[in-house]
Amino acid sequence: MTETGIFRLSNRVFRPWKNGGGQTAEIAVSPLGADFENFGWRISTAIVAASGPFSVFPGVDRVLTVLEGGAMVLSVGGQERLLDAASGPFSFSGDIPAAARLENEALLDFNVMVRRPLKAEVVRGPLDLGCNLANARVRFALLLEDRAALARLDLVDLQAAAPSLVAALAGALVLDVRISG
Repeated sequence: MTETGIFRLSNRVFRPWKNGGGQTAEIAVSPLGADFENFGWRISTAIVAASGPFSVFPGVDRVLTVLEGGAMVLSVGGQERLLDAASGPFSFSGDIPAAARLENEALLDFNVMVRRPLKAEVVRGPLDLGCNLANARVRFALLLEDRAALARLDLVDLQAAAPSLVAALAGALVLDVRISG
């Protein structure tokens, strides 16, 4: 984070997945400095360049959204779902074995993971600052367009960013991330 509440795309560093089958760039995690075994919540992007299994995360719920690139068929517990850049966010349990089958080219996805009893909701659309989120522990907006001197795919902590910046983001196309519990 280079500025209060702003996690810039340009600062992301990709590292191997927990299972070694791909690469991920952690954007934000709580508590700060937590690893895969002790996070409360984690927000990241991942490059999926080959078909294969996802890491299992016992006690964790996940929300995955394809941002760009090709499509994948995600199999979770034997149920298949086609996900591409036009698909909405897809929620599934990290307890259940999951695997991706790429349909063509590599893709970039966005992941929100929360350890139960936390809950995550991700909504694609214009940023609505007027919605009642009294029970939200944290709220982020992943920009899907350039706005207010920020780049597409920058992440903004709406509770930590300057109020003037948050106001300038009203109506921007985003993935609105809400973590509660």
